[in-house]
Amino acid sequence: MILAGKVAVVTGAGAGIGRAIALAMAEAGASVVVNDIGVSLSGDGGSEAPGDETKTMIEAAGGTAAVCTESVSEWSSAQRIIQCALDQFGRVDVVVNNAGILRDSIFHKMPVEDWLSVVNVHLNGTFFVSRAAAGHFRKQESGSFVHMTSTSGLIGNFGQANYSAAKLGIVALSKSIALDMARYNVRSNCIAPFAWSRMTNAIPLNDPEQKARVEKLMPMTPSKNAPLAVFLGSDKARDVSGQVFAVRHNEIMLMSQSRPIRTVHRNEGWTPKTIAEHANPALSGSYVPLERSGDVFTWDPA
Repeated sequence: MILAGKVAVVTGAGAGIGRAIALAMAEAGASVVVNDIGVSLSGDGGSEAPGDETKTMIEAAGGTAAVCTESVSEWSSAQRIIQCALDQFGRVDVVVNNAGILRDSIFHKMPVEDWLSVVNVHLNGTFFVSRAAAGHFRKQESGSFVHMTSTSGLIGNFGQANYSAAKLGIVALSKSIALDMARYNVRSNCIAPFAWSRMTNAIPLNDPEQKARVEKLMPMTPSKNAPLAVFLGSDKARDVSGQVFAVRHNEIMLMSQSRPIRTVHRNEGWTPKTIAEHANPALSGSYVPLERSGDVFTWDPA
């Protein structure tokens, strides 16, 4: 019960990874605000049913939960999500930014509306909900943010310019939160989850390579990501902040962050010609290849 007495807000908690995290938070003793607007994978429609189902599951297991159907993608709605925690449980201690949608398209054909919609839910939504909670965390001088990123942003993927950009932006946002709020004992970390969910279920099966990738994903249930989220929300992780983790079945990985990997120096400075003749050949051996997640994680899930 490492979250006993704490209140957690989990966005996108009506299904998949969000539901698994909400259930695990409640099992660990937290009172949970289940936030979900019940839309389709592309963000269409809306229903209270998914959030209600998660709440029912938590209560059936002996936990405590409340449902909030406000959208993360609007500032005023995000404030009401946090206010729900305050109204129902009197405080907020953990915020898990998990809500998201997908609108995949090859970059040169991506509609502007699809870019704006995905960035608004993932990146703006993460900022809005985190910012709404920040003042309360500051006053109580404690709190933990857990943000869902993706290897589509950390490494790369086809047809997901909007999703990838938003997910990598979340990493930078998390680091900024960790730096700015460290003085108030507020922590911020990211998880890149591997799981078979409705998002990965949308992977097109156009070739044997994609089919083989999906077969490896299917055993990785959303619940595999929940223990790390619970740990990061607890006081056991009081010294963990500004980090990026990945969870792949039974593996937990600490991901690298951008640092210089090779430098070249020239006392007289550089010209385009000397860059082409000297700098480029010296650096090219360390250039990062155009890889996707499957190119990096080539071993079977452990």
